Amino acid sequence: MAQAKTQLSEMDPAEFIAMVQPERKREESHRLDALFRRVTGVEPRMWGSSIIGYGAYRTTYASGREVHWMRTGFSPRKARHSLYLMGGYCDQETGARHAAALDRLGKHARGKSCLYVNKLADIDLAVLEEMIRADWEAMNRRYPT
Repeated sequence: MAQAKTQLSEMDPAEFIAMVQPERKREESHRLDALFRRVTGVEPRMWGSSIIGYGAYRTTYASGREVHWMRTGFSPRKARHSLYLMGGYCDQETGARHAAALDRLGKHARGKSCLYVNKLADIDLAVLEEMIRADWEAMNRRYPT
């Protein structure tokens, strides 16, 4: 079976954040890191060269493909932050809670398993924290450690 393209990395998340440009994006990355740490209670690890992940899980798809991936995380991309909230996609109840929270979040875009935010000033961080917490709990229910 083919492995996922993005693998766990030995890069230090703090060193990665220190290199994020521009400065506003770097400062926001520090704020997001603090938020994810507070909610998850775990130290981050790098996935590939640009994703900061919190926790990990393993699963096997119906196709037989085995996946090792982070439970939640973010990447400070050039155009916008990518927030990885997988719990809302693998748990119907959490997905419904996310949908309701998105109405209160502020300016954002969505992908299959990502939430995109241009800048933190565009969103309500309390709502984002609520979403991360629900996501973390869903992932822990579905994939216990």
